[in-house]
Amino acid sequence: MSGEDVRLRDVVETDLEVFLAQEHDPEAVRRSRFPARPRERFLTHWRTRILDDPTVHVQTILVGDEVAGNLVAWWEGERRFIGYWMGREFWGRGIGTQALGLFLLREKTRPLYADPFHGNTASVRLLERHGFQRSGTVWHGDDEHILLVLNDPAP
Repeated sequence: MSGEDVRLRDVVETDLEVFLAQEHDPEAVRRSRFPARPRERFLTHWRTRILDDPTVHVQTILVGDEVAGNLVAWWEGERRFIGYWMGREFWGRGIGTQALGLFLLREKTRPLYADPFHGNTASVRLLERHGFQRSGTVWHGDDEHILLVLNDPAP
């Protein structure tokens, strides 16, 4: 576990530029198998489908005063999903573990699903560390993703 000051807060407009830069990191795109979106499409998506949707729970991850990434929970049909994105400079420091733990205290819906790319072993391990269990696979285009579910009641 990181000894760094990891906190969550509501997203503010200036966070979006940081999130955009993080989404365009080539290594992050490779690991997630999530294609980076052009700036205007990214900003429109965030403003209309995330920030303006009252059913979406989104938080900015802070390390000290730096924006490290974000955590999001949303509905896809009857299932509540969670996703996250962190800047590469914050990987491997225990920040994701702390941030996800804080987020799961606030996001009370269970079951809660996640579907990371099967080759993103760090993301799969992070989710499993928090009690998510493998429940199958799903495909996004040609890419296989692991479907994980957290059934335990929220603390």
